[in-house]
Amino acid sequence: MANLKEIRNRIASVSSTMQITSAMKMVSAAKLKKAQDAITAMRPYSDKLTELLQSLSANLDADSGSKFSEEREIKKVLIVSITSNRGLCGAFNSNILKQSVSLAENTYAGKEVEFLAIGKKSNDFLSRNYNVIANHSTVYDDLTFDNVSAIAEDLMELFVNGTYDKIEVVYNKFKNAATQIVMTEQFLPIVAVASEKETSSNATDYIYEPSEKEIVEQLIPKSLKTQLYKGVRDSFASEHGARMTAMHKATDNATELRDQLKLTYNKARQAAITNEILEIVGGAEALNN
Repeated sequence: MANLKEIRNRIASVSSTMQITSAMKMVSAAKLKKAQDAITAMRPYSDKLTELLQSLSANLDADSGSKFSEEREIKKVLIVSITSNRGLCGAFNSNILKQSVSLAENTYAGKEVEFLAIGKKSNDFLSRNYNVIANHSTVYDDLTFDNVSAIAEDLMELFVNGTYDKIEVVYNKFKNAATQIVMTEQFLPIVAVASEKETSSNATDYIYEPSEKEIVEQLIPKSLKTQLYKGVRDSFASEHGARMTAMHKATDNATELRDQLKLTYNKARQAAITNEILEIVGGAEALNN
């Protein structure tokens, strides 16, 4: 059994760790509330804009399609991997990295695949074995629509000029503090998903001014920027939720370990006192004899 001093040192160390994890949990909880409100307010707008864009794109003739919806033979793929800049958030980052690597090695096996990292963790991991063309980890320092729009504009330019034939975005979708869903979304080219029935219905229900084609050409860049911003915002909220949950579990584990150490310390201390009493009694008995 470890001596009393060693146990006391371990108790002090665990207690210190427990205070740190508890503080990190409270900080993440405070940040989560703000991030959760932001993504919750943004989702209806983003979803409706995407729905409108897909509906309008489906109504256009193939010859009048946008340059952003051009289907090409897939030779070169860009994967945008959205992670955090810091760890201590459970499997939040590792799930994204596993999905990103799976896309590169399985889904697009035989294709030329490159990465664009949003977050320090994805850049550090992926740059070991893959070509990372850019790292935008500083976007979290000032997470605004304008800053994310600049990244989206670069992605659109890379697709239009033919550098990449397909662009995918991998991120964590926020569900609640304990649950994050790994999402893989096709960023470019845009795919119209409206059915023929929905298309004919939409065509008769609305009068477009200016023309549908002009509206689509104006909406596409804004929709793509909003889509990427939503992904980054989702990831940001998911990060704080995952970290809060991880630190909560770490605090509980530290509390349990501290209680076990205290019990071990009390048992060791009791055993030491008992031995001392036995030695005193034995010595006194020897003197009497």
